Amino acid sequence: MKKQKLVPEPPNFSRFDLLSEEIVFIILDFLNENPLDKKAFSLVCRSFYAIESRHRKFLKPLRSEHLTKVLNRYPHVSTLDLSLCPRITDASLGVISGSCKEMLRSINLSRSKFFSHLGLSNLAVNCRNLVEIDLSNATELKDLAAAAIAEAKNLERLWLVRCKSITDIGIGCIAVGCRKLRLLSLKWCLGVGDLGVGLIAVKCKDMRSLDLSYLPITNKCLSQILELQNLEDLVLEGCFGIDDDSLKSHKLGCKSLETLDMSSCQNVSHVGLSSLTSAAGSLRQLILSYGSRVDLALVDSLQKLSMLQSIKLDGCQITCSGLKAIGNWCVSLTELSLSKCVGVTDEGLSSLVTKHKDLKKLDITCCRKITHVSLAHITNSCTSLVSLKMESCTLISAEAFVLIGQRCQLLEELDLTDNEIDDEGLKSISRCSRLSSLKLGICLNITDQGLIHIGLCCSKLKELDLYRSAGITDSSISAIARGCSGIEMINIAYCKFISDRSFMSLAKCPKLKTLESRGCPLITSLGLAAVAVGCKQLAKLDVKKCHSIDDAGMIPLAHFSQNLKQINLSYTSVTDVGLLSLASISCLQNMTVLHLEGLTPSGLAAALLACGGLTKVKLQASFKSSLPQLLIEHLEARGCTFQWREKIFRAELDPKCWKLQLADAE
Repeated sequence: MKKQKLVPEPPNFSRFDLLSEEIVFIILDFLNENPLDKKAFSLVCRSFYAIESRHRKFLKPLRSEHLTKVLNRYPHVSTLDLSLCPRITDASLGVISGSCKEMLRSINLSRSKFFSHLGLSNLAVNCRNLVEIDLSNATELKDLAAAAIAEAKNLERLWLVRCKSITDIGIGCIAVGCRKLRLLSLKWCLGVGDLGVGLIAVKCKDMRSLDLSYLPITNKCLSQILELQNLEDLVLEGCFGIDDDSLKSHKLGCKSLETLDMSSCQNVSHVGLSSLTSAAGSLRQLILSYGSRVDLALVDSLQKLSMLQSIKLDGCQITCSGLKAIGNWCVSLTELSLSKCVGVTDEGLSSLVTKHKDLKKLDITCCRKITHVSLAHITNSCTSLVSLKMESCTLISAEAFVLIGQRCQLLEELDLTDNEIDDEGLKSISRCSRLSSLKLGICLNITDQGLIHIGLCCSKLKELDLYRSAGITDSSISAIARGCSGIEMINIAYCKFISDRSFMSLAKCPKLKTLESRGCPLITSLGLAAVAVGCKQLAKLDVKKCHSIDDAGMIPLAHFSQNLKQINLSYTSVTDVGLLSLASISCLQNMTVLHLEGLTPSGLAAALLACGGLTKVKLQASFKSSLPQLLIEHLEARGCTFQWREKIFRAELDPKCWKLQLADAE
């Protein structure tokens, strides 16, 4: 048999070139977890570099000065998120409009400043396919800017949250120019009233979602809003100009409405609410938080809402008869929130949950009058719960928490902050194998013995809060790190027995993004270095009052933690050298450095100047006079905000004493 001759491959040939672009695009779609993965992919070969350039549609740059280069590299970007760029000028918007043109469909400027109506006009004229703009927090923008936005004729979604200088005139321009609007948020636009909102209702007939929170509007425009045939979500939070008299004098109703938020509408009782919801047969979610008293009359006024699935009554005064009446509704609720409600008792809550057995989400945070009786009824009736929040339900005995694990094993989110749960309760809860979020802050009865069971059985855990749970040590944190390697957030603040051993265990959790460990005196730079090397996705780090952390911990952090965005180094032993080393972290935006004894004005100035991406810095007020005024002005012009604190050093209290002080304050 003849040997087949091997044809030599041509020079510069790559087998990857045999893959079609569609196949490579599919591969790239799976590389979204770590922001560095796509960068590594693009460095494989020239063809991958070019394909990755064509594939990327979403871009979130860190610095505005690199926009020209970045947009040339990625010419097919359709979504541009500039929320990490505090300084965006008209020139920046000119670069964007010139580079992206018709490709751009969405832009987020919600954290950016320094641009004007001229830049927005340039953007609207050149980027004709823009359908989404977020201008939230642009407090300096006036009606000229609104008129510029009106040139974006294809706009469908617009956020103007806290644009307090825009008036009815500007909103009128948008109403006339942007007829295709489907979503509009005017929350805290205090210059907008009935006239502007009425024009939106008249001109933008396709409106689906409208947020009018805290606007000085009255019923004059409300009747026009409710005539919108396609309106699905309406937020009227804090609209104090709307009251019972105006609502009941008009026949109102919107058949398409699915979500209605009337939080903090103190002047609307069951009388006005009944008029407003009379024709809302499609309503699925109703939010009445911090509103009028929830009694039998109010609940009866909602009887006709046959499609209702979710109701939120946070912060309301509620009667036992009101709770029982909710239980007697013919509808079957899937979500109920009673957080911080005054008047929730065992009798009312038990009656309610017995009837609504399909509940998926229940929030009874700070319902301080309920006992084990309520928890027994909840766990017995609502076995399909996926979210249970019950922070500070302090009258529930430790033994009752065992029922959660025995009966509600589908739970994915559980908040037991400031409760009497003990190790037996944790052992039972470990049966909830789907748990992704578990909050056990200020739970003084739990120890390693209980938490180890969570580590063994809850492998899907992503968020764990152990704030001030003083009985926790390295053993249980090691068990969590071994069993829950996908954990993304952990809070071990003021767990004083935690040491470097815990940090070395957590270093084996590559997806860890948030690590809060303030007040852990046994943690040193050695442990921090291990975390820096192992947890390259770390974005938020708080090591306040970890006195043994010094410059030796900052060097590896600066080298390996290139995704770090926020850090708190207050009361540590870091000096000028360590702080300056953090300048190599291009993502770093938020820094808190209070009471650093080794920090000098000249060292601080050098570090602030070198950290080019800073947007917020919290400093001791004593530095304000010692830093050059020109430096502060330069940094503020770059987009950095300073918060000066006159904070006096205070010795840390024992957790039990701290909890007693908190109880006395209440």
